Amino acid sequence: LGRLGGGDGGPRTSSFSLFSCQGCMLRGWVDLSSDKPHTVKKSIKYLEQGMQDTKDVLGLMGKVGSSRGSGGSRSETIRSCCPTILALPLSMLNSHGSSSSSRILEKDESNIDACQILAVHELAREGNITTVSSFQIQKFSLETSIVKEGPLIAPTGWTDQFLTVCAWQCGRHQVILRLVCSFIERTFRATSSYAHVATELGYLFILRDQVKEASLWYSEAMKLSKSGITWCQILEGHLEEAEHQLEFLKEVQNSLGFSLLASRKHKGEQEVTALLKEAAELHFSSMRALPLGSEYLERLDPLFLVCIAKEYLLFCPKQPRSPGQIVSPLLKQVTAILNPVVKVAPALIDPLYVMAQVKYLSGELENAQSTLQRCLELDPTSVDAHLLVSQIYLTQGNFAMCSHCLELGISHNFQVRDHPLYHFIKARALNKSGDYPEAIKALKMIINVPTLKMEENKKFRGPSVQPSERVSILLELVDALRMNGELHEATKIMQDAINEFSGTPEEIRITIANVDLVLSKGNVDLALSMLRNITPKQPYYMEAKEKMASIYLQTHKDIRLYIGCYRELCEHLPGPQTSLLLGDAFMNIQEPEKALEVYDEAYRKNPHDASLVSRIGQAYVKTHQYTKAINYYEAAQKISGQDFLCCDLAELFLKLKKFSKAEKVLKQALDHDFVKDIPSMMNDVKCLLLLAKVYKSHKKEDVMETLNKAMDLQSRILKRVPLEQPEMIPSQKQLAASICIHFGEYYLAEKEYAKAVRSYKDALSYSPTDNKVESSERDPVPSLGMMADLMFRKQKYEAAINLYHQVLEKAPDNFPVLNKLIDLLRRSGKLEDAPAFFELAKKMSSRVPLEPGFNYCRGIYCWHIGQPNEALKFLNKARKDNTWGQSATYCMVQICLNPDNEIVGGEAFESLVPESNSLERKESERHGVRTAEKLLREFYPQSASGQTQLRLLQSLCLLATREKANVEAALGTFIDMAQAEKDSVPALLAMAQAYSLLKQVPKARTQLKRLAKAPWALAEADDLEKSWLLLADIYCQGGKFDLASELLRRCVQYNKSCCKAYEYMGFIMEREQSYKDAATNYELAWKYSHHANPAIGFKLAFNYLKDKRFVEAIEVCHSVLREHPNYPKIREEILKKAQGSLRP
Repeated sequence: LGRLGGGDGGPRTSSFSLFSCQGCMLRGWVDLSSDKPHTVKKSIKYLEQGMQDTKDVLGLMGKVGSSRGSGGSRSETIRSCCPTILALPLSMLNSHGSSSSSRILEKDESNIDACQILAVHELAREGNITTVSSFQIQKFSLETSIVKEGPLIAPTGWTDQFLTVCAWQCGRHQVILRLVCSFIERTFRATSSYAHVATELGYLFILRDQVKEASLWYSEAMKLSKSGITWCQILEGHLEEAEHQLEFLKEVQNSLGFSLLASRKHKGEQEVTALLKEAAELHFSSMRALPLGSEYLERLDPLFLVCIAKEYLLFCPKQPRSPGQIVSPLLKQVTAILNPVVKVAPALIDPLYVMAQVKYLSGELENAQSTLQRCLELDPTSVDAHLLVSQIYLTQGNFAMCSHCLELGISHNFQVRDHPLYHFIKARALNKSGDYPEAIKALKMIINVPTLKMEENKKFRGPSVQPSERVSILLELVDALRMNGELHEATKIMQDAINEFSGTPEEIRITIANVDLVLSKGNVDLALSMLRNITPKQPYYMEAKEKMASIYLQTHKDIRLYIGCYRELCEHLPGPQTSLLLGDAFMNIQEPEKALEVYDEAYRKNPHDASLVSRIGQAYVKTHQYTKAINYYEAAQKISGQDFLCCDLAELFLKLKKFSKAEKVLKQALDHDFVKDIPSMMNDVKCLLLLAKVYKSHKKEDVMETLNKAMDLQSRILKRVPLEQPEMIPSQKQLAASICIHFGEYYLAEKEYAKAVRSYKDALSYSPTDNKVESSERDPVPSLGMMADLMFRKQKYEAAINLYHQVLEKAPDNFPVLNKLIDLLRRSGKLEDAPAFFELAKKMSSRVPLEPGFNYCRGIYCWHIGQPNEALKFLNKARKDNTWGQSATYCMVQICLNPDNEIVGGEAFESLVPESNSLERKESERHGVRTAEKLLREFYPQSASGQTQLRLLQSLCLLATREKANVEAALGTFIDMAQAEKDSVPALLAMAQAYSLLKQVPKARTQLKRLAKAPWALAEADDLEKSWLLLADIYCQGGKFDLASELLRRCVQYNKSCCKAYEYMGFIMEREQSYKDAATNYELAWKYSHHANPAIGFKLAFNYLKDKRFVEAIEVCHSVLREHPNYPKIREEILKKAQGSLRP
């Protein structure tokens, strides 16, 4: 009463038991709380009398309070208090309690209380089973205590609670269960009159899957508790006896027994789930108002709750929730049941795994992956966890990672291969990848695995499947056979499935699958007739209506009947999910106004549904009704007060380039008191990152401050998640890495390269490149790619190539990275290494050669090696693609206008071109211009930059005609473009080329000098190189070879494969009659033109001849003549002379 503030009633109460220990202790506490110093001094006498040489924790704490003036005595009291204070319930899972326990064990290694606290902490928080099972000293001390202290310790003391909690928290670990069983058996022998001890043993043997032994122990306790024997009867399949027993008992605590019995006897979903709900509510009602401690953990009984959750899952959807679909209420109930377990004991694998299943079925695939990652950290051999990870990748369409995870599971535990689900997942991945024969082979391996009926004995050993799993196997086999063209065999398997599951809940599912088989035979009317027979009261009615609607839309092209199917769904199954389906149907037929009416109606019924709110806003955005979208978001936010809408609204403002409004919305979301809960902190990080994105567009000076705030907050989250939500560690580390990448991008834009490198290294520390396969779910490609880009810009070609190589080893079909690598190999003079990466990509899938990205990369490669016709062929395959089409068209036009990569406007080599060859070239140029113009007529860019590029290409076509009127018209366009965008490299280069063709060399030189002073940038590298070469050409014509050589060296510095630079350097050496040096440069030009340019071959052979290297001259002549037999002058002027010079 004194501690609770009832000071006035304290002395009066203590008078009733003044001489008892408790009375003295209470009187001591009352005096201690007095304002009078002399009364406080007297409190120590009462406290010491109450303790009577014991170490009662309240007495010791009172002595600490009364020793305020004496530092030494107070410290001594605190030290003596430490072992006792461990018995307080709240200290059990507290990190301070565990550290105090460790300190106590250092002084007294046989201290049972400290061992108990550490054991529970290791089991519940850390999952260190080995550490717990190694407490041999505790085991010895406990056994000794039981023998010495007799029967009173086990049933009433802390030790009994500790053993129960350990059994509950060990996750069915057999070593721990065996140890606990041995302790409790010793207790029962000493206390055979206590029925609850026998009941406890019965439950422990159930956890050990020894049902017969459990039944024997429950029989010992039958007089006081008959629920246990009922559970054993259900698990052994004796359903009739269990039913009679339950009817006899009619006790509230047997709700789980009734629900288990109803489930095993194929009762309806509503009956079973109602009983399960009642069982869970009764279970949690016994824990209300309990503090976190031993009694709370004992009553929590995680494995009991997992059992309820698993029974619920039997009636949950078997496939993940699709976007927009409402989460099953049953899944929400399972989440509510498991949340207390996962929060208190995050190291138990069974609750974590079931929670991962719930997240997977709820469509939260990334959260499910994080939870499974935690499961595999606790137990890398978990078969179920490896299989569920593979299923998630299969759902995401990542078939390569799905197969990889299956193999990884086998490497940790060979039993994975014996699980039928392993073969099913493998077969499904093969089926989705188009490898139907292998999929059929894998499915036939498990087609004869026996089906385990619910009422069968759990002692059944060996591979088995549930009825629903067998149906999935059969239907997948039918689908694989159908896709492989084996319709007769598919029909036979389907008929077997119909016969086997007739009259079961799976019958309707088979009927719906049979529709696809009937459709493949062209019998549409029969398919519709089968679907019409499925009534609203039957399972899978919704799937049947969706399938029917699909047939009406795709086969009959009847929009009225298509919408009618969804209207019937809303009529028979009213609810948000069916309303969403109807709205989506209207969107599919391009009637967004009607879709929004349906969405709004659904929203009014369920204004707090986050997915529905977001979906409506997205619908407005998709229909380009941006003002309505903004008004809707703002109104919904005021009505429902949902903060997540702030980000959606801010992203919309950002898309519309309304930066000030986006900033205002995000600042309002961040304007709140200091938050401590992890979800709120995560939401703030998201808002801060979005705010940094806004600032990047209009307030660059505030970007760093915002990113620093986000990083500080994320660092706090990373410190807390290991203890509170360890399954979120991977995703939160990935987010920290992305923040570091934002820093790197900012520093890169500011040309602070050293800081950028440091930021990218920080990113890699959160998402390392040498990840083990278990953690490879976090894609390191973005950070690796950014690091490689940075190395590229700093001309550290080897480092960049290595990083790109790592990316492509992880993802050979990452074509944007492959495109960058080809450019990098060209600039580093190693283009011959590129074909190996094409082969690597081909090995990934047989469909890779059909991918637009792959063909684009092949086209660019062929262009660089001097094969323009092959390049056009590959680029044409990418021309219609949304991602690659614009770049492909640009490259094709460039090839058509200048297939040999000549210097437009350059005249240094003009006098060396034979007249006949010049005429042929003019005809080829005219044909190229016509082709380029045709390509541009089919080019419809959507972006502003694309429109600018189209205008540039159209003018380049005019320039390529070399007709004065056309060139002047093109020049006018180039001038307008240069005025609209100052320092535009493509526009200035095109102006210089036009001036050169018009023989206005001084004006051309002026523009080119401007470009010579421009900083090198990767995006403009090719145009800058062309400008340097054209200026070098002008200098060569004027005899300024030193200025020309400086520009040519710059070209080679940034592009070691620049054959034109080597050709010009050879030309300069030749003019200076240094034939040996000229030959050296022409050799490099010949090498990097990939022996495709006969003019370079001619010059090389000529300089070999001049340098008296006759054999090399002859070899080059033959090489040129093999590809160009009629190439002028080379035979007469070089080959014959070289051959003649060799004769004696």
